[in-house]
Amino acid sequence: MEDIFHLLETNQLNKVREVLADMQPVDIAEYFEDMSREQGLKLFRILPKSLSSDIFSYLSSDKQQEIIENITDEEVRNIINDMFIDDTVDFIEEMPANVVDKILQNTTSDMRNLINQFLRYPENSAGSVMTVEYVSLKNDMNIGQALHSIKRFGIDNETIDICYIIDNQRKLVGYISLKKLIFLDDDIPLIEAMETNVISCRTTDDQENIASDFRKYDLTSMPVVDNEDRLVGIITIDDVVDVIDQEYTEDLQKMAAMAPSDEEYLKESVFSLVKQRIGWLLILMILATFTGIIIRTYEGVLQSAMVLISFIPMLMSTGGNAGAQASTLITRGIALEEIELSDIKEIFWKELRVSIVIGLVLSVVNFLIIYYLSDIDYTVSFAISLSLFITIIIAKGVGSTLPIVAKGFKLDPAIMASPLITTIIDACALIVFFLVSTHYLHLA
Repeated sequence: MEDIFHLLETNQLNKVREVLADMQPVDIAEYFEDMSREQGLKLFRILPKSLSSDIFSYLSSDKQQEIIENITDEEVRNIINDMFIDDTVDFIEEMPANVVDKILQNTTSDMRNLINQFLRYPENSAGSVMTVEYVSLKNDMNIGQALHSIKRFGIDNETIDICYIIDNQRKLVGYISLKKLIFLDDDIPLIEAMETNVISCRTTDDQENIASDFRKYDLTSMPVVDNEDRLVGIITIDDVVDVIDQEYTEDLQKMAAMAPSDEEYLKESVFSLVKQRIGWLLILMILATFTGIIIRTYEGVLQSAMVLISFIPMLMSTGGNAGAQASTLITRGIALEEIELSDIKEIFWKELRVSIVIGLVLSVVNFLIIYYLSDIDYTVSFAISLSLFITIIIAKGVGSTLPIVAKGFKLDPAIMASPLITTIIDACALIVFFLVSTHYLHLA
């Protein structure tokens, strides 16, 4: 990177081009993020036209805006004309109104109509992430005609590995791979060679479900159809990777009790970060007050045996961790479509057996530590260990079933993750602890 900066500063622009010629567009785009506005514009203007649009699509929205605001209308037209439509729409969605106006003013009427059509699709739907740069073949073609069509029109498309076949009403009827086309005789009718079991989606389908289908059927592209089964676009694997990354980030944020956000951390305002976090923290704080109520209710028990207080953190922590383990596994299983709502009984039975084994091991070890190393009475040690055993069983049960229940109510299972489950289990652990202590230690 230092070489690039030095060459730019000393105006050795031909050498800069030579260095960049052997680099990938995404790697070149990373240089822009550490450059000043002047340096970035200087570097962008010396890029070959064939490379500039590719690099532009990998830039952050801030750098994209910076470049669009400072280049000529002709340069804007060159970028937009060379970018794939789905990348153009993604870019426009991040831009302020004045930048969008400049872009739309430098596009053809057909392109403007196409962009507006994409922007009307629901957010995170198939229509919003698809591309219209794909190869479609007519079902009345033969293999030779199909190959000729690909050679003529395929150069400007995002992918030609899979070609989708339509009838005269543009309805999707099948697909064929380029590999298969190459090895077939030219005079074979396309309709005889095509595959008809097409995995497709509708423009309004949720992108998370589409990503799941890509994983399930091992796809590299998927056709998108409208309500009349007419082919309107395709979704490619590179877009699905972005969707998976976005959905994974969203799940992590929900599991940390935060409202999802697409913005980078350093670009978010303090108020925006507060708004994302304060809601769930308020809910969890209110729920946690019940823990205090439980402790006050059994205040007499604690006064009668002060030693019990020192084991409350251990009990709550172990229970919370046990519940979090179960909820994480189940939430991931639901995301991968390995677990359905109908599996709740089988999951509960399995986690019950797991919790009994884990509970026995932990409670026995806990009893030995308390009784022999802490020099605490046998009855007290037993009461604490029994409380731990019951808490783990409850924690595993709650952690394994709540995500499935959330799915049944059309909620994101990630909501039922560590913070919420831990808060619920904390209250359950205290109730169990005090009930067992009251019963076995005869405390009031």
